[in-house]
Amino acid sequence: MDNTLIQLLAFGTIAALANVLGGLILFPRGVQKNYKKILKYVLALGAGFMLAVTFIDVLPEAIKIWQKRVGAENENFLVYPMMLLLAGYLLTQFFEHTIAPHFHLGEEVHPDHLISPRSAYTAIGGLLIHTFFDGVSISAAAQVDFKVGILVFIAVFLHKFPEGFTIGSMVLAAGKNRKEVLLATTLVGATTLLGVFVFYLVGDVGFTLAYALPVASGVTLYVAASDLIPEVNHHGGKRPLVSFAVFAGVALFFLIHYALHLVLEN
Repeated sequence: MDNTLIQLLAFGTIAALANVLGGLILFPRGVQKNYKKILKYVLALGAGFMLAVTFIDVLPEAIKIWQKRVGAENENFLVYPMMLLLAGYLLTQFFEHTIAPHFHLGEEVHPDHLISPRSAYTAIGGLLIHTFFDGVSISAAAQVDFKVGILVFIAVFLHKFPEGFTIGSMVLAAGKNRKEVLLATTLVGATTLLGVFVFYLVGDVGFTLAYALPVASGVTLYVAASDLIPEVNHHGGKRPLVSFAVFAGVALFFLIHYALHLVLEN
C-alpha cells in the first residue's frame, strides 16, 4: 500500500469518524447543550473555509487541467470546467432537496417535532451523494496537489460534525434510538471513505480527474453557499459574531494555506 493511499484513507477515516461523533453528541446531555451553543459558529467557520478553498485552490486547479487539456488557444476552454461546476451544484440540489426534500444541514430537530422514519431515511439517502463527493473532493484535490488535498480535507472535516448532528437529530425525531443513530452516521461516514477510495482507484487517469474535480467543486460550493450560509444567516439573526465567523473561516484558510506553503516548500 503506497503512502498516498494511506494518507487519503486516513483523511477519509477521520472525516467519517467526525460524522459518527457528531451524531453521538446528541446523547450526553451536558455535551449536547454546549455543542448546540457553538453549532452555528462551527457552521459559519466551515462555510467560510469551504468557500475560500473552492475559489482559491480547487476551481483554479480544475481550470488549469482543462486549459492544458483543450489548449489555451481555445477561447472556450473555460466553458467546460464551468459547466461541470454547475452540474455538481445542480446534482447536489437534486439529491438533497428534490429526492430528499426533508434534508436540512444544521437543522436542530426537537423530540416533539416528529417526522416519519421514511422521511428521515429518504433524507439520509439523498445525503449519501453529497458525502460520497466529499470523499471524491479530498481524493481528487490531493492527486492534483497534496497541499490542496489537505485544505479540502479540513473544509470537509469542519462540516462533518454538524452533518452528523443533523443526521442523528432526524433519526431521533423519527422515533429511533442510539443504535439507529450510530448506524446512520456510520453509513454516511463510510460513504465519504468510499468516495476517497473509489476515486483513488480511477483518479490517476487524467480524463477522470478533469471531470471529477470541477463536479466536486460544484458540490462543495453548494454545501457552503446553499446549505451552510443560509443556516448561518438564520441562526445568526442580529448577532454579527456568527457572520464574523464566516470571515474567520476565510482567514483560517489563508493562514493554513500560508503555513502549508512554508512547510511543504522547505
